[in-house]
Amino acid sequence: MLLHIPEVLTREQLAQFREHLAQAEWVDGRATVGDQGAKVKRNRQLGENSALAQQLGQVILAALARNPMFFAAALPQRFVPPLFNCYEGGEHYGMHIDGSVRRLPNGEHLRTDLSCTLFLAEPEEYDGGELIVQDTYGEHEVKLPAGDLILYPSSSLHQVMPVTRGARLASFFWLQSMVRDDWQRTMLFELDTQIQKLRDQLGETEQTVALAGHYHNLLRMWAEV
Repeated sequence: MLLHIPEVLTREQLAQFREHLAQAEWVDGRATVGDQGAKVKRNRQLGENSALAQQLGQVILAALARNPMFFAAALPQRFVPPLFNCYEGGEHYGMHIDGSVRRLPNGEHLRTDLSCTLFLAEPEEYDGGELIVQDTYGEHEVKLPAGDLILYPSSSLHQVMPVTRGARLASFFWLQSMVRDDWQRTMLFELDTQIQKLRDQLGETEQTVALAGHYHNLLRMWAEV
């Protein structure tokens, strides 16, 4: 499932992010990928241990914790702390698949079920920089307003097109879901969405209670916690 989640950050938060990032020290983005990724990656990032990256990442995770659409779609269990990148002057990231396992700051490892890109620059501020995601339904081109997030399976082939004008700023990170299988997560999200719509239309009814019971029994069957 590829899902657009709007307005994760407020206008005020975006302004603060942009102010901090304008003064940040960027490093070569190839420092955080393996040999395969390094061959096709040309961008800059905040250092993984950067105090600024940690500070801004905490703001993002707190915002996502308050976002019901994100929780329903991702069913998050653990996150890789958000990272930040910048593309300009032709920088790009060629077609690749994200690594299946990431090492966390505490030394533990996390299975990357879902990838997230949170856009921090408005689309009109730069040319190029589209995120291209391939799945069984073809290629999807993503270039969202600042503050919006795209969520997609980490198993997807994807790339960032060259930025030919301006600068593309974004945060990117991964998470391990309580439900490993993407199709099962998609079914749960769609079922949950329909239950919420029925509740909005009819209130709590015998039918919505029964459907919610089916949702939780499926989640109980599939969740790994």
